[in-house]
Amino acid sequence: MAASSQDHSLAAAGLMIAAMAVIGVIDNYIAPLARHVGLWQFHFTRALFALPLVLSLSLIGLGRLQPMRLWAVALRSALVATSMLFYFTALAMMPIAEALAGLFTSPIFILLISVGALRQRIGIWRIFAVLLGFLGIVLVLQPDPRDFDVTVLIPICAGFFYALGAITTRSLCRGESTVALLAGMWITLGTIGALGSVALSIWPQVSSGDEVQFFNRPWVWPIWPALPLIVLQAVGSVVAVFMIIKAYQLSEPSYVSVFEYSVMIFGPLFAWIAFGQPVGGWQVLGIVCIGLAGTIIALRSR
Repeated sequence: MAASSQDHSLAAAGLMIAAMAVIGVIDNYIAPLARHVGLWQFHFTRALFALPLVLSLSLIGLGRLQPMRLWAVALRSALVATSMLFYFTALAMMPIAEALAGLFTSPIFILLISVGALRQRIGIWRIFAVLLGFLGIVLVLQPDPRDFDVTVLIPICAGFFYALGAITTRSLCRGESTVALLAGMWITLGTIGALGSVALSIWPQVSSGDEVQFFNRPWVWPIWPALPLIVLQAVGSVVAVFMIIKAYQLSEPSYVSVFEYSVMIFGPLFAWIAFGQPVGGWQVLGIVCIGLAGTIIALRSR
């Protein structure tokens, strides 16, 4: 490998790790934010802050806003937005280690969908990776078959829809500007947030005495207690995604994607330091298994 290529790979790894560190920190503040506003209001107001930042990326020459195939970008945006709805709901309901473990089942779902729906052939290593990843999910989420709680499926749904979004990106959105894809996601999330807020205002889902949850809380005003955390999420997300984009531009995607799993270190570590969220030994082992599974799938996909 040439020196310049090595430099690019090191820079890409550094950018991806930095992006995951940012995400690992800001996503820990969803649970405190959920005490003040609901899921739909959060997505709408966050998009209002994020979209001007995305526009600035286009203005400085990092990509065009207009997609080449609107329907493909819209489909991809809907799938990723659905994934984020499940993921942020999970963040408000459970420790970040469990939410991240569910989201990062996406490489396993990508492999299963590629085999089942797209009829691609895989080898023994990637079959082993799927089994290892499933073991990791069980260790992190620790579902009790005697007292099954459907909430453990919420982060796994996030991973499933994220996988569909990734497959759509690869198969239908080749050649699209990353800024266009990013703008499509934010517009979709903002629109879904607005529609959800209106729907809950017309048809409230809580009565007097009911417990208000993140996903069924109607519009709250004023939102000043939550505003700093919403701005933190908007700015942090755009900065992190920018670094992710740059990392994938600098080096081979199968090499760069391995470093995404560092968020499973940063997220739980910050949760433990800042909020005292414990991570058990079996959960640590499960995180390692999911990370190894994703790494094997990435390396064997070269």
